[in-house]
Amino acid sequence: MKQRKLTAIAAFLTIATASQAGGLLTNTNQHIAFNRNFARVGAIGIDGVYFNPAGVAFLSEGWHLSFNAQNIYQTRVINSTMSVPSLQGTPFYQPFKLNGGDENGYKEFKGKASVPLLPSFQIARNFEKWGFQAGFGIVGGGGKATFNSGLPTFERQLAMIPAMLYSQKITSATPSYSFDSYINGQQYDFGLQLGATYKINEHLAVYGGARFNYIYNKYEGNILNVSANIDGQNQNLYDYFDTRAKGYAQLATQTQNQANLTTDPATKAKLEGAAKQYQAGADQLNNTKRQFADKYLDCTQRGWGITPIIGIDYKVGKWNFGARYEFTTKFNIENHTKHDDTKMFPNGVNTPNDLPGILAIGAQYEILKNLRVMGSYNYYFDKDARMDKNKQRYLSKNSREYLAGVEWDITPAVTVSAGGQRTVYGLGDGKYLSDLSFVTNSYSLGFGAKVKVAKNMHLNVAYFFTNYEHFNKEYESTITSGGKDIKVENTDDFTRTNKVFGVGLDIDF
Repeated sequence: MKQRKLTAIAAFLTIATASQAGGLLTNTNQHIAFNRNFARVGAIGIDGVYFNPAGVAFLSEGWHLSFNAQNIYQTRVINSTMSVPSLQGTPFYQPFKLNGGDENGYKEFKGKASVPLLPSFQIARNFEKWGFQAGFGIVGGGGKATFNSGLPTFERQLAMIPAMLYSQKITSATPSYSFDSYINGQQYDFGLQLGATYKINEHLAVYGGARFNYIYNKYEGNILNVSANIDGQNQNLYDYFDTRAKGYAQLATQTQNQANLTTDPATKAKLEGAAKQYQAGADQLNNTKRQFADKYLDCTQRGWGITPIIGIDYKVGKWNFGARYEFTTKFNIENHTKHDDTKMFPNGVNTPNDLPGILAIGAQYEILKNLRVMGSYNYYFDKDARMDKNKQRYLSKNSREYLAGVEWDITPAVTVSAGGQRTVYGLGDGKYLSDLSFVTNSYSLGFGAKVKVAKNMHLNVAYFFTNYEHFNKEYESTITSGGKDIKVENTDDFTRTNKVFGVGLDIDF
């Protein structure tokens, strides 16, 4: 693969901006009915305000409301290794071993993402022919991911510290390195959708509307206390090189003072030359220490865009067919930076953050009066959505989702359902994936129930989980360490977990 040149600062920036992806983070769980049966595009219900807006026209005349709350918990796991071919046969060949890596040189980086409460609501008012709808939800992001032990992207740069010290004849019998790091990323796409339906006849209805999207992202992080084992002791490298720099600077001053007091031209020239050498050493050590200074980042990003949406629904016999198309939304997000030691995340700069278009089609078939099966297909136009640094060009194809479900009315008051979803991304060779924001192909299973709790009120309860595949990314990079470019071979194994529990209340009047 094409080599990438990394520095510690550039690596830190990569982490901070990693979750600026677009369509691959779309939240489709906007109603509890979806959590228990994913194939909702061909179904008719109040959840159709999001999934099948045209189908909402076939609900009874009057008001229809739904309030939903979900609890989401995710883990993100990266097992990484790096090897330095030029250092094979030395303790520095697989550097992660020097800071917690296993015997094969692999180190686990684990992040936790949680959403204690993901709210959404849908409301519709139907008349004889016309209907009007509104819906609100967090249609992208919706939580925060925290890595309390750093990420492999910048640890690879820091992992070269023992080898760099060794090259400068700063040695230890048991080489090691360490640092403290905290990285937190938050993403929210708040979506307010408004639209109208028109029932052409008893079989056909259409929809037109739009969603207003407000993006709020926040990234906080630090790299602190970069240290290494020197002469048997773990020492802060900024302090270590600072002390040495001050020593050389003091020698430079003392030597220059001696030169100023000397009248012999030859001796004076010799002392002044030595003073310049001491000062050059101090300057070099000061430049070195700055590489190991504590670094902080605090940046918020905001932006907005409008997504036009159209839909159609067709009923015939025991069948119902629905379709929805969301246009690609073009917009940028702007940096609002409070603290940026990288000097590469300037305040006020805009970056593209398009939302991809979505084509969703589905069908429902009534096997019995109390038994229905459904199927849906979602196609995301990810490659048409501009991302930061044109990241979308690394995708090999657009994302696809295949969904199926079944509903059974056990009694007129109790409905149970279950469903499955298969999600396939066009990740190509993995260049698209980054540490803080990554996805892999997955399948989800969900189940739950709808219970009538009053004449015009139903309670929805559901649970679903997602199993993610592993994606193994192998690539080469060039790391600058000690003023030299060093070829490094890397492997990252990505996977995730996802668990969602939700409750909701549907009201008709």
